[in-house]
Amino acid sequence: MIEEEKSLNFIEEVIEEDLRKGTHDGRVLTRFPPEPNGYLHIGHAKSICLNFGLSQKYNGLTNLRFDDTNPVTEDAEYVESIKRDIQWLGFQWAQELYTSDYFEILYQYAVDLIKKELAYVDDSTAEEIAASKGTPTEPGIPTPYRSRSVEENLMLFQQMREGKYRDGEKVLRAKIDLANPNMHLRDPLLYRIRHVHHHRTGDKWCIYPMYDFAHGQSDSIEKITHSICTLEFIPHRPLYDWCIEKLEIFPSKQYEFARLNMTYTVMSKRKLLQLVNEKFVESWDDPRMPTISGLRRRGYTAASIRNFCDKIGVQKRENMIDVSLLEFCIREDLNKTAWRRMVVLDPIKLVITNYPDGQVEELTGENNPEVEGGEGFRHIPFTKQLWIERDDFMEEPPKKFFRLGVGLSVRLKHAYIVECYDFVKDPEGKVIEIHCNYIPNSKSGEDTSGLKVKGTIHWVSVPHAKEAEVRLYDRLFHDENPVAAEDFKSSINPDSLQIISKAYIEPDLATAQAGKGYQFIRLGYFTLDTQSSPDHLVFNRTVTLKDSWAKEIKKG
Repeated sequence: MIEEEKSLNFIEEVIEEDLRKGTHDGRVLTRFPPEPNGYLHIGHAKSICLNFGLSQKYNGLTNLRFDDTNPVTEDAEYVESIKRDIQWLGFQWAQELYTSDYFEILYQYAVDLIKKELAYVDDSTAEEIAASKGTPTEPGIPTPYRSRSVEENLMLFQQMREGKYRDGEKVLRAKIDLANPNMHLRDPLLYRIRHVHHHRTGDKWCIYPMYDFAHGQSDSIEKITHSICTLEFIPHRPLYDWCIEKLEIFPSKQYEFARLNMTYTVMSKRKLLQLVNEKFVESWDDPRMPTISGLRRRGYTAASIRNFCDKIGVQKRENMIDVSLLEFCIREDLNKTAWRRMVVLDPIKLVITNYPDGQVEELTGENNPEVEGGEGFRHIPFTKQLWIERDDFMEEPPKKFFRLGVGLSVRLKHAYIVECYDFVKDPEGKVIEIHCNYIPNSKSGEDTSGLKVKGTIHWVSVPHAKEAEVRLYDRLFHDENPVAAEDFKSSINPDSLQIISKAYIEPDLATAQAGKGYQFIRLGYFTLDTQSSPDHLVFNRTVTLKDSWAKEIKKG
């Protein structure tokens, strides 16, 4: 069967038209320009996949350019985390660049605008400038400094660079049109004073370009052919074009797409930083965070995130993506790649009274039955005493309870059929031990018993079990749209993390690989945590086997 060709998104249509016309000499050069003021999140993953994906599709290149123009919030730690996340997603940039690489060029561009009488130094306060801009229905009013001469502006701008003024004492503004209906063209700020140490340039500069001035010019310096931004930058595009036109430099073009909005999730870096600083989460890479590092620590794979970004596509209109689609993508990926293992989270002892004392049987189980050949096998020790899940037994089981109770039979995964005939309680009345008989000729793969049972449960051999901490992560917010609340933190799900301090795992998991996905049979998908050690194994739940939230919504 011939696979139906996927239709082009609107940015691909633009690129293919440019290639047809020979625009930019047939080149495609995109860029991913993060500000190093926090860790990347799933929304950035969409932009990464789009920019790098376009350059890959059209035999082009993508630059990684750090927009490091605000030293107050930026840090080298964020730079390294961003690089690590992009590479983990499976992409490699053509050049690693920084807007700070262009500070001298950008300064000279600003000087050129002053000489062309298209920029001026303004001594007004931020409040005075905001008031002078007018309203969307009323034109702005020039400040007293708008009529300064070229010579005076050049002198003052040079003095700003030399550090003769305090923060906020002066700014450089473009001279465009105070009556323009687009507020971004009403003499926007180009430079401000910041006496702050920069993570790359140190104390060399005390004036820094505004994003709107640095963005387009940096694109132009690098000869970016398709500058892809999110929709909130549509009103900024006329200023992007104005600066390039007036400076008469390479004509990079900006195109906008809808950013990722996802249910039960907060995407604002400012809000995510609040969660970290106010200790609602452990760190930026807390597995409940929507950061790429958090998703990676939780057990999400790069392939699942790329697939998710591909499925949601590229739109021109804002919409809300259901987080269940992301969860579907990781389930789909892990079902094909995760090794199956048995783990008991809430243990109760099962004793097979007719099994020989001291006997250890080495059973085998496929690592992944979804793959032809099973990706090999592992050995599973089977003995007289086993741990099983407490909820796999009931004292008075109802009809259609296909697990254990007196008189009920189940198959032990990879092993035998057992029938429960008794149980033991402690002095408080809690069941502590279940007694069963096994059917010797019912062994999985060799069953000649002729018996049929409807239930299969997992287990771990008591003398061979290893202990581990298991962290059951769930959605961080219980409201579908937490940012709609007056305080988004009021929507935090108090049950987003449940820690099981002592679970029993089959011995093979003692050598679990970091970054590897495991399906704990009947329980969900898990991965070894970065904080794990051989002496203290820690596993994180990536996602449940099924969408349990859908059931909760239906109940409500």
